[in-house]
Formats: sequence, C-alpha cells, structure tokens
Amino acid sequence: MTDADLAAHLAEVAGRILLEVRASGMFEGKSLGKAGDQTANQFLVHALRQQRPDDGLLSEESKDTEERLSKSRVWIVDPVDGTREYGEERADWAVHVGLAIDGVATLGAVALPGLAGGVVLRSDQPRTLPPAPERPRLVVSRTRPAAEAVAVAEALGGELVGMGSAGAKAMAVVLGDAEIYLHSGGQYEWDSCAPVAVAAAHGLHCSRIDGSAMRYNQADTYLPDLLICRPEWAEPVLAFLRERAG
Repeated sequence: MTDADLAAHLAEVAGRILLEVRASGMFEGKSLGKAGDQTANQFLVHALRQQRPDDGLLSEESKDTEERLSKSRVWIVDPVDGTREYGEERADWAVHVGLAIDGVATLGAVALPGLAGGVVLRSDQPRTLPPAPERPRLVVSRTRPAAEAVAVAEALGGELVGMGSAGAKAMAVVLGDAEIYLHSGGQYEWDSCAPVAVAAAHGLHCSRIDGSAMRYNQADTYLPDLLICRPEWAEPVLAFLRERAG
C-alpha cells in the first residue's frame, strides 16, 4: 500500500470498528466514548507499527515519547475526533490518520463514519470544490464558539454554523458546506494534522490564525489555533484578525 492508501484504509476500518462498538449496545454516554477511543486506538497503533515500523507515531490515546522527535516521518492519529458526538450517536465526529514529514502535514485521510454510507476524504484524491455563496458560512463549536470566529462572522457578514468535532468542521469546508473554519480555543497536533493535509490538497488555505505555518511533530504537541478556508477568504480573515489584535 502507498502511504495515502494506508491512511485511507486505516481511517475507514477504524470508523467501521467504532460503529460496531456503538451498535453492540454494551456502552452508552461517556463509557461508549472511552470504549470507542481505546478500541480504535489499539487497531490504529498496531496496524501502523506493523505496516510502517520505522516511522514515528503520535496518537491522542497513547502515551507520547521523545522517540518520534528524531524521525522525519511521523504518523499522527486521532482515533475518535469528537468523542462527545460519537458517544451521543451524532454524525459530526471523525477518524484522523495523518502523516507529517519534516514537520509538514503531508498526506492523510479523514473518515466521517456517521454520515450516510460513510465518507473518507483523502489528500491524494481531491474533489472539485462546489461554488461558494457570496455570504460565507463559518463552522464553529456547537457549545462554545470562538470569540474570534464570532467577530469575523460579524465583520464579513457571515453565518455561523454549529458543528461538533474539528475534523467534521474542517471537512465541511472541503465538502462545500462551509467556507471558513476558524478555531482559537486550543487544540493538539492530532486534532488538525490529517484535516490540514486533506484540506490543503483540496486547494484550501491552512495556517495558524496569525498566518504562520502549521508545524507538526513538535516536542510540545499543543497547537492552539488554525484557519482553514476558501483561498479567497484567507486575506480578509487574516487582515481582520491582525487589526483586532492591534
């Protein structure tokens, strides 16, 4: 398998495992989220160590080590992005399998198993973006929209669309269901690596909210903010944020 095929296959299979865990009826609520996280993580970690034994690995659900820092190639995975949504049997959760090479989110796949029929978006198979409306739609947290996103929406005459996981929000821009995903409330590398790889391959702008590059496989995995958007909205959003920061 190529790296891209492997990423897509692992994301798709992990998604099916998660649906089976949920359908078993053995868990509910937080216990369902925990069982799903741990089960999918075991599959992803064992599969990657078997298929790419020389590469580094960073997973939200596994203890981190310094070993990956000496590696050029590092797989960065989130077995269940949106554990709360998964536990609530919603559709807006995702599985992330990304590969960072020399600190850059180079390729990846994001599975959206909760959507009808299941969807896997891949960095090596970009889709054509549908036409965008004149008024931008911004995907934000269902429960705690970022203040910066709310301010940007007001400044640009945009519409806020509440949604669950980071992966679901990023893929909403890829699928043409939104134009801007702006997050400033704190994230980690596994929250954005695969989504950034997929979004960038689809021609979308991906950066920190100060316009700087997203960097991965760092000693500190905290990566608190990001902007994924249609290219035509990047400069208006970044300019507004610069002015707002003063």
